[in-house]
Amino acid sequence: MTRVLIVDDEPQILRAMRINLRARGYEVVVADTGAGALSAAASAVPDIVILDLGLPDMDGVEVIHGLRGWTRVPIVILSGRAESRDKVGALDAGADDYITKPFGIDELLARLRAVARRGGEQGASPIVRFGRVTVDLAAHRVTRAWPAADGTDGPLGADGRVSPGSGAGGDVGDVGDGAAGEERVDEVHLTKTEWGLLRVLVSHPGKLVTQRQLLTEVWGARYETETHYLRTYLNRLRQKLEDDPARPRHLLTEPGMGYRFQP
Repeated sequence: MTRVLIVDDEPQILRAMRINLRARGYEVVVADTGAGALSAAASAVPDIVILDLGLPDMDGVEVIHGLRGWTRVPIVILSGRAESRDKVGALDAGADDYITKPFGIDELLARLRAVARRGGEQGASPIVRFGRVTVDLAAHRVTRAWPAADGTDGPLGADGRVSPGSGAGGDVGDVGDGAAGEERVDEVHLTKTEWGLLRVLVSHPGKLVTQRQLLTEVWGARYETETHYLRTYLNRLRQKLEDDPARPRHLLTEPGMGYRFQP
């Protein structure tokens, strides 16, 4: 049974589509906010997403970007925005089709069948783990686990690096209890640019991502020659995520070509 996630903040539309799709054999999951949509996509793993752009907490295009960070699930936009720029913006962000409200249920069903035939890369996971780090692409959250052999949380560990709980630079926030002898888990705070760079890399595990691709996806096309940006921000990510930033094991440089994420 095809599972469809419907994202719309209008209760009447949610109810009407849920009834019509269930009557035609679809399994239906609903969300009325952007955050709810990202959470539902991660937990329910839909086969198709029907998405309104005018959500109360974020623009639908942001939801598209959030989904495209980890899944190729087909996305059909169902929106009252009829301007060409809205359609182009949504399609460029990664949507597969665009329907303008008001709409006919037969047209919607035909579009769903079409995108289902084209299909998407199902089975992708929004959770990426490497070393002591867990990246939740759906929740935009990064955590790092630390062993707590003696339960102490001094600002420097035995190797001279910042230890958990020190809060140095405002980059690490405690989300564990820090009990002696137990693993401690801290949230790693990334800037918007750091997150964008990490998202692109971990979405292509084991593959070379060129300097131009990274610069275009994170900063925009007019920054595609600013390679010094990459050196600066990759160094910041390594400081936050690698056990030994000077000898990275996961965020690797391919000299003259680009960068590679090695799980």
